[in-house]
Formats: sequence, structure tokens, C-alpha cells
Amino acid sequence: MSPSAPLQPQVIVRELAQNKSVRRAFACFESRASEITDGHIRICSIPAPPFAEQERAHYLCQQFRGAGLTEAGLDEVGNCFALRQGRSLTPLLAVTAHLDTVFPPGTDSTVRRVEQRLLAPGVSDDGCGLAALIALNQALQLERIETEGSLLFVGTVGEEGEGNLRGVRHLFSGGRWAKLISAFLSLDGPGVERITNTALGSRRYRIRFIGRGGHSWGDFGIANPVHAAGRAITRLIAYPAPHDPRTTFNVGRIDGGASVNVIPKVASMDVDLRSVSSDELLRLDAFFRRAAREAADDENRLSRKGEPALEVDLELIGDRPGGETPANSELVEIASAATRTLGFTPVLDQSSTDSNIPISLGIPAITLGAGGSSGNSHTLEEWYDPNGRDLGLKRALLVILGMVGLQDG
Repeated sequence: MSPSAPLQPQVIVRELAQNKSVRRAFACFESRASEITDGHIRICSIPAPPFAEQERAHYLCQQFRGAGLTEAGLDEVGNCFALRQGRSLTPLLAVTAHLDTVFPPGTDSTVRRVEQRLLAPGVSDDGCGLAALIALNQALQLERIETEGSLLFVGTVGEEGEGNLRGVRHLFSGGRWAKLISAFLSLDGPGVERITNTALGSRRYRIRFIGRGGHSWGDFGIANPVHAAGRAITRLIAYPAPHDPRTTFNVGRIDGGASVNVIPKVASMDVDLRSVSSDELLRLDAFFRRAAREAADDENRLSRKGEPALEVDLELIGDRPGGETPANSELVEIASAATRTLGFTPVLDQSSTDSNIPISLGIPAITLGAGGSSGNSHTLEEWYDPNGRDLGLKRALLVILGMVGLQDG
């Protein structure tokens, strides 16, 4: 290899892992474990329900400013961002975690400790990712690690559910950094082996069946929106979803009705459709939309003559693009080398995360776990165990420095 030839990812990572400043940062993750956990608890104690992440975003912004980052602020949709300037603005790596949780306003966000575990809604998804952003920057600052390229730390809004990735969409469309970001690293959930380099495509619908309503006895025979919803569900669950390519569907929420003896005016349900294959997702999508129309048609056909027909309102509430950051890309190879350097076997994975958007735009992007372990995600019993958190932070640091480079000396 000639002296000017680029270094291989495994060589880059090996040299970084042997660098004295990097090793001191590694030791920082271990010696400051209790402080990192305390910070994790503080940020998770701030509620961040869908479309109401502002308080948590302002707190994260204060943490960034207090730790010496520049240009800290909130953008038009509520993303929190801050810049750690290198020798050059480019390459610019976005290092992100999402601010929002799946839980509605009023959910108790108090973090409880049970032995080593932290218990709270959203404590893992994505409390541990937010804690990682703070810990990574603190280690870089404490050890005075200077980089060639620059880092943009971002807490995104709207990753979960109906948020439809609105924060990261804005980051790459109307945001001030949209044309400057060279690569994207999302820290989401626990673990130290997973590398999500393939974006799982999904489509999400809210379907409403609308009728005139009435009395369960006196108006029996008119079209019933709940019955139509049941017919639609029956059709959907009969869909022959293939195991390969893996394809799934879920009716996640149903609403409607006023009383046991009232024919409701409206019934609604939220439906999630996913597939690793874009073609299969299109087939499932077409099947579901047809099933909804046919369910209403069947209910109308069986209703009393002369009664108004049910109406169907089908609203697309989420559309997440698929795609892939190739396994032989620099970002994935550096992440794989970092994983092996820490003694683990990298597992390439497919999921639906903030990385979906940059991947769909052709920008190198992956999602990594932030270390530790967790369980009961998206439930009120969600927990996170910080044992092994340092390994996730070490891997993330190696990936970050591998992408933007250390300054000489």
C-alpha cells in the first residue's frame, strides 16, 4: 500500500483504540458511570409525549451549551442541535437521538431504581440515546479531543408513531444543516452488536367509518361503523403475509362508540403496514385500502334500504421510506470494525428509525445501540440496565472519530 493510500476501516479503528486520548475517554466512560446515569435519569424525568417535546429539547440544549458546544438552539420543528467544530466544518457527522416517547401527555415519567435497573416510560427508547449524546460530548471535551471534521449533535422530534420522522425530515429538507451533513449516526435503544444499516419501509393509516348512528334496538339494520371496522380487520388478518420477505401488519388502536346500546356515528382504527420489500409493501398497502372499501360496501349492502350509506375516510398518517447503507460503505465498515474491536460480533439489522430518511436520500446513515440492556419497550414497565453502557459509548466514539478523524498531535 502506498503512503497516500487511504487506511482500511479496521486499521483506522485499531489505531484509534490505541490512541492515548481515546483511551482516556474510554476510562472516562467507566469512571463517570454514576454521573452518566444521573444525567440519564434527569433527562428521562422530563416528559416528552408526541408533539410536545419542547421542555426536554430546551433541557438538552442547555446541556450542550454548558458543555462548550456552539450554535446550540432549536429549529422550526423543535429539533435541538449544537455544533462541535473541528478543523474544518466538513465532513460533518450528525450524531443524533430522538427526544420523543410513545406515551401520551399525563404519563408519569418518574424514574425508579430497582437494583441496577432504571424503570420509566421511554427510559430506553430513547432515554439512553439522549444520555449517550451528553456523555460522548463530555468525554470529548474533558479529554480535549480535537477532530478534523465536525460533529452536529441533534435531539430529534417526532421519531415515534404519528411523528412520522418529522424532525429528521426537516433536518434534511428545510433545516440549516440540510446540505452540509455528510453522514448520519443515530443512537437509539440499548446494545452493542446491532448495526441498523437497512431502513424498514412502512405505511400507517387512520381509517374512519362514518354513519348516522342511532339506537341499538330502534335503528337496528342501519349501517354500523364498528361492524364495518370489524369487517376490515377480518379481511386484513386473512392477508397471506410472507415470512420471506418479512411482512407485517398491525391494528394498533381502535376507537368509537358512546354506549353499549348506541349504534356509533364513527369508528376509527390505526393500522401499521411494514415489509422489508418495497414491492411487497405496495401489495399489502393496496390490499388494505381495497379491504377497507369492501368492508364499507358489505356493511352498506346489508343495511336497511333507504338509509344513508357509510362513508370511508382513509388518511395516510405515516410513510417511512426504505433503503440501505451498503455493508461495504465506509460508515458500516467502521462500525463493524469498532464492534469487533470491543470483542463483539457485528449484526447488520433492518429497522424503522431516524436513519430511514438520510438512507432514502443516499446519505450514509446507521443506527446503533447505546450500550446496556433493556426490556418491555413501549410499555409503562419499560426498563434499562446501564451495566455495559460504557461499551456502547466506546463503540460510538470509535465510529465518530473514524468518520471525522483526529487532528494530528
